[in-house]
Amino acid sequence: MTEAELLLIISEGRKNPICREEIFADQINPVNLKKIDKVFNKGLHYYLDPKSPEPSRDASIFFRKTEFGTDLNIGARKIVNQFEDFKISLSAIASLAELRIERILPKYSVTNDAKIVAGDLKNSLYPEFCLVKRDFLKALISKFAEYNILVFEFVETWNKKDRANIDGVFLSPNVIVLKRYQNAFRREIFTLIHEFGHYLIEEEEIEELDVYNLANTKLSRVERWCNDFAYYFLVGEYDKLIEEIDMASESNDYHFELLEHISNQTHLSRLALFTRLLYKNKISKTHYNLVRADLKEQYEQRQKLEQEERELQKPEGGKQKGSTPKPINSPLLVSTIQTAFYEGLINEHEVCKSLNISPDKLENYLQ
Repeated sequence: MTEAELLLIISEGRKNPICREEIFADQINPVNLKKIDKVFNKGLHYYLDPKSPEPSRDASIFFRKTEFGTDLNIGARKIVNQFEDFKISLSAIASLAELRIERILPKYSVTNDAKIVAGDLKNSLYPEFCLVKRDFLKALISKFAEYNILVFEFVETWNKKDRANIDGVFLSPNVIVLKRYQNAFRREIFTLIHEFGHYLIEEEEIEELDVYNLANTKLSRVERWCNDFAYYFLVGEYDKLIEEIDMASESNDYHFELLEHISNQTHLSRLALFTRLLYKNKISKTHYNLVRADLKEQYEQRQKLEQEERELQKPEGGKQKGSTPKPINSPLLVSTIQTAFYEGLINEHEVCKSLNISPDKLENYLQ
């Protein structure tokens, strides 16, 4: 973050913006310091440390990489920083508890055929298929935990001011972070497998996956490989049906019925399947653009109706009803936290905080 960005953020809502001299000086007004801490969430004691923080590649992806696939907003940077800190904390806990969470799976590169890699890994990493998309996502997260891959979800409230403009993150060596989308688990499932692709080739990334731009010819080699891997991992044997169908056109209703069936049986979106048809020259670019525009319009209409429903559920002059959904906890996270508690490394409060649970749910995790 540049000095100018920070000053702009902490001056929001003020008639007279905070100037540089008020912040970057020998003394600072505590009111301004509190505004700064609302950005970094470190606690005021952090700024009293006389030792200056040192940029460290181990401490942050922002010191390991300078460019990302998305122009990250402040909300995204906060989320990434939060999980980077949590990753470091968990790594220390695992070390103290003598837990070994080293990499199990082999490393690959973009020179490997994504289809072959997906086929090789599907036997061991693909869980029992479930039609309920959230349950299938949970099963994937659990299966990845068996191979020491730690998956986190983060959930943003509908009215959050700084909503993160990212879908997924891969933090070396073994952490994947996913954004929960309301009623869009197909998108989250695809993002998880895409980020798993980044894990396989050890390419860290923070990104917003534009699901309506999957056919973009300007995608990097890495992004194309991860998209291909995600498709082949999820489509499985149904790819044979994609290979065998005729050219999609108005005369056969673009194979909508068949693709809807494949979508339900693989949790790949219809758009991802149409994109694959485009790659295989089984739909013209013109027809693909028409279908994509139609699917996008349907999605936006559903989003609009859901927003209208939320507004109708609000009590007059009050807040929206209902609680924020809980993120899915990886079994690897749960087992690490449990072991740390039994070893006396953390207390009950820290268990609740780490697992995002209320104290009355504690006994469900600690026997």
